[in-house]
Amino acid sequence: KMSLLIKHSERLRKFKNKGKDPALRRQRAEVVIELRKAKKDEQILKRRNIEPNEVGMERNLSTEEGVNGSDTELQLQATQATRRLLSRRKDPPINEIIELGIIPRLVEFLTYADNAPLQFEAAWALTNIAAGTSDHTKAVVEGGALPAFVALLSSPHMHVSEQSVWALGNIAGDSPLYRDALINCNAIPPLLALVSPATPVWFLRNITWTLSNFCRHKNPCPPLDAVQKMLPVLICLLEHEDSEIISDSCWATSFLTDGSNDRIQVVVDTGVLPRLVELMASPELIVVTPALRTVGNVVTGTNEQTQAAIDAGVLAVLPHLLQHAKPTIQKEAAWMLSNIAAGPCWQVQQLITCGLLPPLVELLDKGNFNAQKEAVWAVANFTTGGTVEQIVELVQSGVLKPLLNLLLAKDSKTILIILDTISNLFLAAEKLGETERLCLLVERLGGLEKLEALQVHENKMVCQVALNIIEKYFSDESLQLVPVAFKGL
Repeated sequence: KMSLLIKHSERLRKFKNKGKDPALRRQRAEVVIELRKAKKDEQILKRRNIEPNEVGMERNLSTEEGVNGSDTELQLQATQATRRLLSRRKDPPINEIIELGIIPRLVEFLTYADNAPLQFEAAWALTNIAAGTSDHTKAVVEGGALPAFVALLSSPHMHVSEQSVWALGNIAGDSPLYRDALINCNAIPPLLALVSPATPVWFLRNITWTLSNFCRHKNPCPPLDAVQKMLPVLICLLEHEDSEIISDSCWATSFLTDGSNDRIQVVVDTGVLPRLVELMASPELIVVTPALRTVGNVVTGTNEQTQAAIDAGVLAVLPHLLQHAKPTIQKEAAWMLSNIAAGPCWQVQQLITCGLLPPLVELLDKGNFNAQKEAVWAVANFTTGGTVEQIVELVQSGVLKPLLNLLLAKDSKTILIILDTISNLFLAAEKLGETERLCLLVERLGGLEKLEALQVHENKMVCQVALNIIEKYFSDESLQLVPVAFKGL
């Protein structure tokens, strides 16, 4: 019993609504790591502006002289040569350029309003330096680039303002410190002003990506006043026909909802949930992934926030996503389902009514193990917060066989969650006077044999919890019960 209490105390620390007992919702923990890896293909943190027709140039020894000289033509040639070096696909010499000490001079060129070609080349070069490591970005910031780039957002030359947008996206994406420094430089209003029906798609893609990086990072989260400025524009961009623009807008909302309940509420209050649910059903993975992630974040919140997602139609989309071809989508969908299942019994009932049990059982049986682990959490929350009648429906759906099969998993945490779930099933059976019938079902499915094997598991807590279940329900004394009719078992 003590081991179960220890496990519950450990679980409590991983949940957002710590006061909500017994069923609780989980914020992102280990699930976020795999999703972050998958996300790299969809929305890159920083971007370099690669030379379309790569020029195989080596560093010109006169680069430093040309940039620092007073001849405007040589300044342009030297800056362009620097930009081309930094635009190489492989091994751009960022450190070497920084060591030349020309960043402050390149920043100065950004202010030459009467020389747009030089502004553009300098902006491009600095963009690619900022796309490197955090130390590279720091060199650009400490070179005084922030106010200069913010000023360039209002350049009358679109290619110059676009390059500035690109650079600011790289800088904001680096850290919350630089993101907030840009916000304090009043970067958001001129950035938002660039969004209009007349803005070309190629430009709008960069603006949206940069806005998503302004929404990124926690500890601290973006200032709320900045979020409230950006949200209306992001909501409009979610309606765009271009999938890249939609994708980056969704990533922005996913960052904004990955936090406390009051942060979630700011997004929910915009009324955007129905659109996000609609995007969850998109055939394009770059759209589905961030839309699913955003709504998944919403259902980690309060019962009311979860209900808002349900009212927006999320339960109609989830069965398809639980059966998605991509295991990362299955995992995210199961994680979302586990948080909905942690709600009150009327929300659990909505899961049943909308037909979520069969795809959940199928995922538990045949899914990728990472997705199966999330499905196990969904079942565990179901048995913790559901009514006895709802738990009977769960057993009737065939959940017990795949659940017991997963006792063979190598992951001790998953095994402990399954053992906890089995205990919950027996508690429900006890209330119905059907303990023996459940014992026979577990034994027939090979569960008793697996429980006995766990008594010598390398994890001591697993050993103890398995032993507790066997002693309580499968000893000679415990089987002297007279069963009554228990529908479904």
